[in-house]
Amino acid sequence: MAKIKLDLHDIFNKGGAIEGELNRVIRDAVEKRIALVEIIPGKGSGQLKKHVLRFLDRPDIKKLYHRVEKDDKNFGRVFVHFRF
Repeated sequence: MAKIKLDLHDIFNKGGAIEGELNRVIRDAVEKRIALVEIIPGKGSGQLKKHVLRFLDRPDIKKLYHRVEKDDKNFGRVFVHFRF
């Protein structure tokens, strides 16, 4: 199964870049029909993960994927599943 991995550690303090990268990776997955996107906001204070989850909850984004899974073994990781 193909997947895309997005690590947000390098751009954690650049709000616009985060939105752009999240948009790009979701659109890439849809365009290339990739079933799984792994987003790594990191553990930190949890603010970046909340930002990612709010982004994924936007109506225009939510309609593109099947479900979101928060990794129960690693707090700093989120999986976005697509159904094609």
